[in-house]
Amino acid sequence: MESIEKKYNKAREMRSLRIKQIFISVSIVSFVGSTAFTVGKLFIEGLNRPQPIPTQNAKVLSLAEEERGYQLVLQRESENQTALEGLADVRMRMGNQKGAVEPLEKLVKLYPDREDYKVLLGKVKGK
Repeated sequence: MESIEKKYNKAREMRSLRIKQIFISVSIVSFVGSTAFTVGKLFIEGLNRPQPIPTQNAKVLSLAEEERGYQLVLQRESENQTALEGLADVRMRMGNQKGAVEPLEKLVKLYPDREDYKVLLGKVKGK
């Protein structure tokens, strides 16, 4: 009787061990697979990433595009206050103080009651 019980226990232990081995194997394969997939995805994204434009060049290009936009508006509406302010501001940010004088003079002429335009024009002209 005892030998049947021992055989049963041994068979049960073997089955339990086999199930544990299968579970561990599946876990390891899942972990390695997900890690490999993530690493592969990172490499592919790194290869497909466009090279960034240096920030200084991007800033200058952005300001130039902004200036062009304000100039287009002023071609249609030469007295547009927002476009004149924007053009003066963009030119000052670009370091073009002389270029900022023209729109500021026009703003002072159109809006003589605005002291801030006069003060800004004085600063730009160096008075």
